[in-house]
Amino acid sequence: MKKWLLIFFLAFSLQAMAQEKIEITEADYQNNRIEMADVMRSEGKIYVLVGIIIIVFAGIVIYIINTDKKISKLEKLLQE
Repeated sequence: MKKWLLIFFLAFSLQAMAQEKIEITEADYQNNRIEMADVMRSEGKIYVLVGIIIIVFAGIVIYIINTDKKISKLEKLLQE
């Protein structure tokens, strides 16, 4: 039963379309503005976003360093 259900969903998903095709025009290639970034910069929110990204990245780096120290400590214990 699971096999037939899997085959049915697979066949159904192959017929589904993710999105409609939108024609790309010359204006799309000439667009140099990023509206979201311009709005966030004008409201001062871009600095908050950059700060949050830096905090998350620093947290990940600290976690990796601490994990490496713990693993090194365990490896030394195993070698003794």
